[in-house]
Amino acid sequence: MPLALLALALSAFAIGTTEFVIVGLVPTIAHDLAVSLPSAGLLVSLYALGVAVGAPVLTALTGRWNRKAVLLSVMGLFTLGNLLAWLAPGYGSLIAARVVTGLAHGVFFAIGSTIATSLVSKDKEAGAIALMFTGLTVALVTGVPLGTWIGQHFGWRATFLIVSALGLIALVGSALLVPANLRQSTPASVKQQLAVLTEPRLLLVYAMTALGYGGTFTAFTYLAPILEQVSGFAPVAVGLIMLVYGVSVAVGNIWGGKLADRRGPVAALSIIFTALAAILTLFTFTAGYPLAAVLTVLVWGAFAFGNVPGLQVYVVQLAEKHAPQAVDVASGLNIAAFNIGIAIGAVLGGAVIEHRQLMDTPWIGALIVLLALALTRLSGLLDRRDADRTALAAGGNRG
Repeated sequence: MPLALLALALSAFAIGTTEFVIVGLVPTIAHDLAVSLPSAGLLVSLYALGVAVGAPVLTALTGRWNRKAVLLSVMGLFTLGNLLAWLAPGYGSLIAARVVTGLAHGVFFAIGSTIATSLVSKDKEAGAIALMFTGLTVALVTGVPLGTWIGQHFGWRATFLIVSALGLIALVGSALLVPANLRQSTPASVKQQLAVLTEPRLLLVYAMTALGYGGTFTAFTYLAPILEQVSGFAPVAVGLIMLVYGVSVAVGNIWGGKLADRRGPVAALSIIFTALAAILTLFTFTAGYPLAAVLTVLVWGAFAFGNVPGLQVYVVQLAEKHAPQAVDVASGLNIAAFNIGIAIGAVLGGAVIEHRQLMDTPWIGALIVLLALALTRLSGLLDRRDADRTALAAGGNRG
């Protein structure tokens, strides 16, 4: 694998830490800023909306820029956003800082996925994306639990200060390791970019992405209060459980990439979504038992992010067929779909807590994942129909 992929993974590590560390700090921030749990959960949703806007819009606006210049610019914006979060005097300014950081996040993963696939051969594309996203999963293993521990002991602002330092390190790493002469496709016209939004096959995958992630984050956003209030763990133990979750995510992400390479995206996603729905349902019953809760969280992590490589490479493959002049934009829209799912899931989880009970979030999340599974099976049927039509047309031409 090219050395440039390590630079992408380094940046993904910093971004992954700031994205997910908030999950472990929801109770801490809620208490410190005197807001409710659903209000603190909005820090997850609004960050995700920043990503959703940044991914397609800023990716399109920077389409003619040198790819390395874009990468360095977004890492600079990311570092600035975390410094603003460190300095935030209250809830409103913290939200603004999170949105700024989310804008940088969206562009990074949009161009990062296409850069990663351009650096390797066709049969290694999912593996390359998985390696880049390993930075994200390593952040879950180390950055998130450590950031949670720091936030609980030294205040949540200290966590964002340290994350801004990570962003600076990632910026320097990208400047040194990413080549300046990256292959760059011809920028899409506005008409071609808008065409992505009217392509049914791509819209179907975006819906799969949003529902698959929305289901997970309906419960995951409020994992810390579940572990404290239902499982009975002390706040200091939440960081350790996040470590367990992160280790499982790291393994599941690499496994998911290999499964997508070996079985194809649709088959891999069918397996992963089925298992994820089952585990979320199980967590509804095991959360009240500390040991069973930890074991369920361990298995949950293996499947929660294992769908990322398959979903992202599937979008790139379909975009190459249906929108070949706007592959970057199509990739960026899938990053937006991931984060629209996160935003909807977090908001839905907050609504569930307000109107029902905390432990209704896992099984409701499972139902949403089942909708993603149904759309995945539909997309597979459409793939086979298209393949049959192509084969029939090829046979007719030979005749």
